[in-house]
Amino acid sequence: MANILMIVSAADSLSMRDGSEHPTGYWAEELVVSHKTLLDAGHTVHIATPGGVKPTVDQVSLMDEPAGGKDRADGFRDYIASMDAELTAPLVLAEVSSETYDVVVMPGGHGPMTDLYKDADLGRLLIAANTAGKIIAPFCHGPAALLSAVEADGTFAFDGRRLTVFTNEEELNGGTGPNTPWFVEDALQEKGAIIENAAPWSSNVVRDGNLITGQNPQSSEDVAKEVIKAMQK
Repeated sequence: MANILMIVSAADSLSMRDGSEHPTGYWAEELVVSHKTLLDAGHTVHIATPGGVKPTVDQVSLMDEPAGGKDRADGFRDYIASMDAELTAPLVLAEVSSETYDVVVMPGGHGPMTDLYKDADLGRLLIAANTAGKIIAPFCHGPAALLSAVEADGTFAFDGRRLTVFTNEEELNGGTGPNTPWFVEDALQEKGAIIENAAPWSSNVVRDGNLITGQNPQSSEDVAKEVIKAMQK
């Protein structure tokens, strides 16, 4: 069985276009569904955050409607509560080596737009993991973290790679709207990534070699399943 590193944002707010602070963190469905799917398949999952800070769940993701109903919202709360010891004392991202892990998974929420996209320690880890051909699997806003992977010569480590990400349309119509400080889809495309998005709010997974990406929360389980399939091969 594989050792999987799940990197989660430590941010609890996002600075908006108008200068206001928007409460955020990780999206419950994305962390819970991917974590459970990978564990149920028999793999080991360790959580790391910048500074070893306990990650904050985006409270909107625990509301009934965004979660997909009261039962699902209650299930997410229960699962997060069952992980409290692990979430309270995550690994310190700067102290983690990609050599220890077979896979790097990065769920979203808007948190990565605050910290992971510019985290130098994460950038070094992703470059090392990518060079070694290890599976890298960010989804929804998680692909923002790929922006941290800048080589010494200034080139983007994932230039020319095919991927999907939370779309501009999804951001405008179901995310933080026009007040969004920047769009992850645009930023990745400007760096040279080839974006392959599907219809808004539909599960969409794109695999390009060792890079597996998902478009939105609805893609969480399918990303985890694609990671499991990739490891089996």
